[in-house]
Amino acid sequence: MRGADFWLLLSVAGLLCIGLVMIYSASSNKTYLSFGDPYYYVKRQAVFAVVGTVALLVALNFPYKRLRSLAKLIMAGAVGLLLLVLVPGVGSGPGGTQRWIDFGFANLQPSEVAKLALVIFLAYLFSQSGRQRSFMRGVLPALVLVGMVFGLILMQPDLGTAIACAVTGAAMLFAAGSNLLHLGLVGVAAVPVVYWAIFSAEYRKQRFLAFLDPWADPLDTGFHIIQSLYALGSGGLFGLGLGQGRQKFFYLPEQHTDFIFAVIGEELGFAGAVLVIALFAVVAVRGYRIAATAPDGFSRLLAAGVTSMIVMQAAINIGVVTSSIPVTGIPLPFISFGGSSLMFSLAGVGLLLNISRYGVARKKGKEVTAHVAASRRRA
Repeated sequence: MRGADFWLLLSVAGLLCIGLVMIYSASSNKTYLSFGDPYYYVKRQAVFAVVGTVALLVALNFPYKRLRSLAKLIMAGAVGLLLLVLVPGVGSGPGGTQRWIDFGFANLQPSEVAKLALVIFLAYLFSQSGRQRSFMRGVLPALVLVGMVFGLILMQPDLGTAIACAVTGAAMLFAAGSNLLHLGLVGVAAVPVVYWAIFSAEYRKQRFLAFLDPWADPLDTGFHIIQSLYALGSGGLFGLGLGQGRQKFFYLPEQHTDFIFAVIGEELGFAGAVLVIALFAVVAVRGYRIAATAPDGFSRLLAAGVTSMIVMQAAINIGVVTSSIPVTGIPLPFISFGGSSLMFSLAGVGLLLNISRYGVARKKGKEVTAHVAASRRRA
C-alpha cells in the first residue's frame, strides 16, 4: 500500500486556505453590520473545515470497498432526506425555498448528501459485470435514479445543484464505458428536460434571458452578472489588493457564497483567478489519475465520480461568475461559505486519497499495467 496522493491533498488544502481568507474579505463588512462581528462567517467556516477534515480522515481510513454493500442504503437515506426537506415546516431556506434541515446546532443540506450518495450508488451499479453497456440493466436504471434526484432537488428549488448532479451522472456514464449511442440518446433526451426546467419557472426564465443580454435589465435580472463582471474587470492583472475590493460593499450579491470567485478576481486579479483554476486543474488531473490506476472497477468509478462531482461544480460556478453560462446558484467547492458543501466535498476527497493508496503505479508514463486491466475486467 502506497501513501495517499500528496499533490491532491496539497491542492485541496490550498483551495481551503484561499477560501477562508476570501470569505473573511468578502463578508466582514456585511457581518459587522448584521451581527457586530466581522469574523462571523469565517469562524463558522473554520468550524465546518475542522468537521470536514474529520470527515476526510474518516473516509481516508474507512475500508471503501464496503461502500459497495452499503450503496443501496446510502442512496435510500439520501432520497429520504430529499423528501423530508420538502415537508412543510421541516425544510427551510431563503425566499421560501426548502433546502436545509435545521437540527438546531447545525443545518444540513440534503442535496449535498445526495450528490455523494449518487456517485457511490452509480459506482456500485456500473461496477457490476455487463451493466455499463446494457441499456435496460445499466443506463436506464441510472437515468431513472438521476432523474428522480434531479426532480427532488429542483422542487426545493435548486436548479444549480440539480444540474451538477445530472452532469456528474453523465460523467460517470462516460467513465463506465457506456455505449456512445446510449450516451447520445441520453443527451438528446436531456434537452427538453433542461428546457422545461429553465422555462417552467418565471424567475429561472428571466435569469436565462438575462444571460443573453444582462444590460437589458441592469437593475433586476441582469444585476448579479453585471456586478460580477464589474468586479472581475476591475481586478486587472494583479488585483486591487486583498481586502480592497469595492463590489463587495453591497453591490455584488452573494459575495461570500455563489459569487466569491468575482471577489477573488477583483482583489487578487487575473493572477489570483488563474491560481484558483490551476488548483482545481490539479484536483482534476490527480483525481482522474487515481481513477485510472485504481485496482478495480468499483474504485475506478468511485474516484472518477468524486472527481467529476468536484470539478464539474467548480466549472459551473466559474462559468456563472464569468457570464459563460446562465446564472444558477451553486457554491465554489472548498472556497464558498457553506457547511454541507464543504464537509461532503472533503469527505469525497478522503475517498479519493483512500483509493490512491491502493493504486498500481504507472511505469514511465505508460498505460496501466495488464494486471490492472485484468482486475477491471474481473470487476
